[in-house]
Amino acid sequence: VDVATGELLSERFRLSTPLPATPDAVAETFKGIMAHFDYEGPIGCGFPAVIKGNCALTASNIDKSWIGKNVGACFGTTQEQPIFVLNDADAAAIAEMEYGIGKGKAGLVMMITVGTGIGSCLFLDGKMIPNTEFGHLIMHGKIAEKYCANSTRKNEDLSWEEWAKRFNEYLQHVYHLLSLDAVILSGGVSKKFHKYEKFLELPIPIEPAALLNNAGIVGAAAY
Repeated sequence: VDVATGELLSERFRLSTPLPATPDAVAETFKGIMAHFDYEGPIGCGFPAVIKGNCALTASNIDKSWIGKNVGACFGTTQEQPIFVLNDADAAAIAEMEYGIGKGKAGLVMMITVGTGIGSCLFLDGKMIPNTEFGHLIMHGKIAEKYCANSTRKNEDLSWEEWAKRFNEYLQHVYHLLSLDAVILSGGVSKKFHKYEKFLELPIPIEPAALLNNAGIVGAAAY
């Protein structure tokens, strides 16, 4: 990634997350990515957990054995090739606020990443508040991401309208809790925004991320 412009300097390369996503299994996948790019230098890594000091403190959509682990140490990186780990939703949000639709936005802006779960990141006047977990609010007796993540839409075979009504409930709940000034949507559903935009009702702007699925990669590099 060119961190001056936010542009990708190579083609994306994707490997599936192993099941179960244990530290050893994910480390092997990480090595596969490293071998593909034959890259030397510092590495930014978005990771699906609350991250402090490169350590994972939670594990909602990965194996519980990650809790307390130093992610960089598990991946076997060295002093010559250090790794800097952050929450994956925070990574996507950094990219969008630095290079995308959020550039220059003032006030309280939330980036919501919708995929297997729901990730969140808050910016106040351009300054990030890391490791928020607003996908874990309780709605209808269950964790919000189990109610309205994109994986739920697929697993329950919901139409875009059916899913969007659930997601709109979630957006309104978060808006009333935080008095947000703007919402940016990232993740897989951001590419399909035209299919459900008309079902979302908030008195603030809701916009899809400009960097779409590249946001997490670009934000990790920028971090």
